[in-house]
Amino acid sequence: MVEGQTEERFTKDVLGPAFWEKQLFFQPTILVTKKVKSGPNFKGGVTNFAKFENDLRRLLNSAGEALVTTMLDYYGLPSDFPGMKTRPPNGTSFQRVLHVEAAIGQHFGGLPNFLPFLALHEFEAWLFSSTTELPRIMNEPQKHALIEAVRAAVNTPEEINERPQLAPSKRIESMFPGYKKTLHGPTVMARIGLARIRAECPHFDEWLTRVEELAAK
Repeated sequence: MVEGQTEERFTKDVLGPAFWEKQLFFQPTILVTKKVKSGPNFKGGVTNFAKFENDLRRLLNSAGEALVTTMLDYYGLPSDFPGMKTRPPNGTSFQRVLHVEAAIGQHFGGLPNFLPFLALHEFEAWLFSSTTELPRIMNEPQKHALIEAVRAAVNTPEEINERPQLAPSKRIESMFPGYKKTLHGPTVMARIGLARIRAECPHFDEWLTRVEELAAK
């Protein structure tokens, strides 16, 4: 269950092909934000937990023995999601996101074929796994130093701040006004490569390691 078209494309173009040799196949389903009686439904974005729960239960009921997981941004996650109001106030960003993921899993009964995952702090954080690819894709290589400065200030890209103007996407948009998430995001991710992203982003790596372990059972 992915948040939008960017994550769908990333799953199809980058994540999926990397695991074909392991006979592990990803099938992205975009969260439906609004259903209409005629015409296509509105998709993309997390508006509240109730809509997410309805879509997820529908997916769980149709998944059979397949593993169901999620790819939603932790940044901006609605406050009505399980665990959001009980996050450890003095915990690290990793402890806080793990707390919310565990609470979501518990809400659905701790199902063995359900693995909640939230991108810490959001999809764009992974783009900081390389300080050169985004400026190159945006045809502004001279801005490499700007990406380098942000990356040097944290231990991992996933720790880039979640405050409104300091979130990964906000920083990228301020550096590159022409940045389009659905167009440039997956392209940069493909150029960086999954191995580099996993090496730079431990929460992302732990999720994929768990997916691999569950798929091997």
